[in-house]
Amino acid sequence: MDKYDDLIKKESFNLDDLVLIMEILMSPEGCPWDRKQTHESLRRSLIEEAYEALEAIELKDDALLCEELGDVLLQVIFHACISDTFSIGDVLNGICRKLISRHTHVFGSVKAGTADEALENWESNKRLEKGQTDYAGELKRVPANLPALMRAYKVQQKAREAGFDWDDIIPVLDKVGEELSELRAAIASGDASDIENETGDLLFASVNLSRFAKTHPELALNASTEKFIRRFEAMEKMAESEGLALSGMSLEEMDVYWERVKTCT
Repeated sequence: MDKYDDLIKKESFNLDDLVLIMEILMSPEGCPWDRKQTHESLRRSLIEEAYEALEAIELKDDALLCEELGDVLLQVIFHACISDTFSIGDVLNGICRKLISRHTHVFGSVKAGTADEALENWESNKRLEKGQTDYAGELKRVPANLPALMRAYKVQQKAREAGFDWDDIIPVLDKVGEELSELRAAIASGDASDIENETGDLLFASVNLSRFAKTHPELALNASTEKFIRRFEAMEKMAESEGLALSGMSLEEMDVYWERVKTCT
């Protein structure tokens, strides 16, 4: 359309252009699909785009990351355009004010010489702004719809801020062993409720262990899952190269190939 020629012919765009494009798409003469969307209908897209950006980071693919971050930004703009109560200007004002008010060690007189001190200052300012006087309330405010490993990790971090944490990793290792023993006992009892409960405790303790080992459980588990897929694929190809199929093998026979694959992957 002629009225969009200037926009279409632009060689370089900015945030205002993205907002304008979305406003056009959301207008009566725009896109029927875009006009139909709600905050609720876009929930999955927001999550998916964030995870696709994470994958680009893990792949160390800057070009892909640039593209995926654009998709994440689109989701932010989309939600702002849908809203009847706030605009993208309100979103930008809010995050700018938050960055200034939380970084009092940069924009104020508070001192923070290390990353840990800066984070502690951020959390202290956050509690002050939200009028939080109890730590339990902070634990409850960790979103319940986060991936379970991520939620456990954040809850444990919040508990640490209250001083409820071990001093070093050794008792954490012992706790994982203790929870594993309790799960073994639950399995031996055959009580499904106990098994579920103890499995959860073991996973929670394992998240704690990953935190003390300074690795994020969500990222670590994803990496191990990818490694399993690569090794399984290599195992299957190795067997096929010798004229065999996994479907006709016993577990013991497959394990031989698995161990061979592990030595080279």
